[in-house]
Amino acid sequence: MPTYDYHCDHCGHEFEREQRITENPIKKCPSCGKLKARRMIGGGGFILKGGGWESDLYSGPSNRSEKSPKSKESSSTSTAAPAPASPKPTKSDAGS
Repeated sequence: MPTYDYHCDHCGHEFEREQRITENPIKKCPSCGKLKARRMIGGGGFILKGGGWESDLYSGPSNRSEKSPKSKESSSTSTAAPAPASPKPTKSDAGS
C-alpha cells in the first residue's frame, strides 16, 4: 500500500497515512480536527530490500566484479600506445 503525505492548512500539522489507491484522501486533521487536511505530492520512495541488491542496483557483488575488469582493460588500452605492427610478408618475399 502506498504511503501518502498530508498537510493541514489550518494548523500546519504534517502526517503520513498508508492508504489504498482507491481510498479517498483524508480531509480531517488528526491534530486540530478541522476539515483542512490535504494530500501532498511526494516523491515515490523506491527501496530494494532483502539480500542480493546493492546500492548501485546491481544484483550482487559477483555482477560488479565481472564488469570492473572490462572497464579497466578498455581504459588501459585506450591510453596506452599501440603496439608496433610487424611487417607482413608480401608475395614477392614469400616466393624467393
